[in-house]
Amino acid sequence: MRVGVIGGGQLARMMIPAAIELGVDLRVLAEQSGMSAEIAAERVGDYTDTATVLEFAKTVDVVTFDHEHVPQDVLRAMVDAGIAVHPGPDALAVAQDKLVMRQRLSELGLPVPDWARVETAEELDAFISEHGGAAVVKTPRGGYDGKGVRVVHSAAEVAEWFATIVEDGRQGALLVEELVDFRRELAQLVARRPSGEIAAWPVVETLQVGGVCSEVIAPAPRSAGRLADVAAEVAITIAEGLGVTGVLAVELFETTDDRILVNELAMRPHNSGHWSMDGSTTGQFEQHLRAVLDLPLGATGSHGDWSVMVNVLGGPAEGALTDRYAEALAGHPTVKVHNYGKAPRPGRKIGHVTATGDDLDSVVYEARAAAAFFQD
Repeated sequence: MRVGVIGGGQLARMMIPAAIELGVDLRVLAEQSGMSAEIAAERVGDYTDTATVLEFAKTVDVVTFDHEHVPQDVLRAMVDAGIAVHPGPDALAVAQDKLVMRQRLSELGLPVPDWARVETAEELDAFISEHGGAAVVKTPRGGYDGKGVRVVHSAAEVAEWFATIVEDGRQGALLVEELVDFRRELAQLVARRPSGEIAAWPVVETLQVGGVCSEVIAPAPRSAGRLADVAAEVAITIAEGLGVTGVLAVELFETTDDRILVNELAMRPHNSGHWSMDGSTTGQFEQHLRAVLDLPLGATGSHGDWSVMVNVLGGPAEGALTDRYAEALAGHPTVKVHNYGKAPRPGRKIGHVTATGDDLDSVVYEARAAAAFFQD
């Protein structure tokens, strides 16, 4: 079984142990040398170049992804060549463009923030006026970890975005959404295989710092019953409605008036699922490989009552993560450390730690304290 991963980041890196355990031959097309998944890099090449991607894809049984940025013409060239691509171009098109995402989710009858496509400053100012004087504006493509997202009170605050939305000689658009008054952010992960089987993990709570995920608590506190059922139903509806194969992450808002709204989608393993590597019967990376190979999916139960994942953001001001191992591992022997092999840089995700146990306060303390050893 040969799986090709396009993209050499930390998600591809974390598929490697799961592939070894399953006896899967994992090969990576990395964007450049020295990336996180370099140890499995079959080659280095441009994922936007059709010839390069086809040459790589023809050496494997199925192609999957570390990110959603492979162009549609490249994706469809692989399909036309008879290569199994999971998730496929139609599903990825929804993840690649937030306007397409909002349209398709609305067509599926799923709960989303009030939104509109705006091509002019006048249209945006009208939306803002109709929604209490503030709104969230997003660039349809390319934004992640807080990039390409702004809370605005007038169109003048994104004037430079309007100046750059001409696409192929024609006017493009921005996405504007209501500014949601939310109580907390949640995430629901599911996995789906081509034959239709779906498995769902518990819904989790995510904490953000500067638009970047900082912590994940699994399961989300106070999520038993209706909330857990609704979150799973929403994610399963999306996976089936869009024909997603592999892991799907659905980021959600729990609003102050008790609504559950879909915020974003990711059609690959996701930061909000990293806890599952140590806290679940089947981690998201193993499950993703099972799904894209159309193998039976694993159980998604938890080892303990609670799992808490804390990202290592930025890292030490000097030296590497490994320089801190002796002190961190001695002080917190029950915590699992995951090093992405990246050079420290302010705001950059360079690793994460996960703690599990039966008392939430203790688990939170262990995870936060261990992560603190690696950050200055």
